[in-house]
Amino acid sequence: MSTKSLSINSASGADSTQAQEQAVKSFSSSSSNLNNVEVDVDNNEVEEFDLMHYALTHFDGSPAVYVGTYGKYNSGSLRGVWLDLTTFADYDEFLAVCAYIHRDEADPEFMAQDFEGFMSEREFELIREFAELDDDEREAFEVYVAAFGSSRDDSTIFDNFREAYCGKWSNEEEYAEQLAEDCCMLEGAPEFLKSYFDYKAFARDLFIDDYYFDSGFVYRRM
Repeated sequence: MSTKSLSINSASGADSTQAQEQAVKSFSSSSSNLNNVEVDVDNNEVEEFDLMHYALTHFDGSPAVYVGTYGKYNSGSLRGVWLDLTTFADYDEFLAVCAYIHRDEADPEFMAQDFEGFMSEREFELIREFAELDDDEREAFEVYVAAFGSSRDDSTIFDNFREAYCGKWSNEEEYAEQLAEDCCMLEGAPEFLKSYFDYKAFARDLFIDDYYFDSGFVYRRM
């Protein structure tokens, strides 16, 4: 299965409310199955949706995005639909609906042509970056923000998180053992001497100043 993503471009694709409703009706399906959504892009098999559930029919301040594709845009078409982002269970469902909207393309490259309900384009990008994290990374990000006091609208927050995040581990000592192996710290030492290496003490020293452990996640202190 291919992984799709959403690119941002401010090539305003806004329609009037009436035009939006007509666009939704033209795309609409009788199916409203929202469970276990999967889009097999490689085989061009696309789940069907009732787009009226997701479409933004009037601008009320809710975060929303107008999704077209680069293929249509490059062909001179802004055809797409305004989507209410509060209606989606997760990012995968959002991408699946986008794929359904643009199922007339074999491999659509989604394009956010306009957006509403955001303070800035950067804020939208931050939401998108969070949505692209997997479940463990999302939890790790929440722990990181709480532990290091980073602001959610900090323009560098995701870069800082990715640089600091060292993965999920059972305990500090387990991470210390892996770090010692990765750094070849005991390379060349006789096997009988390796058993004497004090990983517990090594871990204690690592996590005094250089690393931080919380809820199973390890972070490098920056």
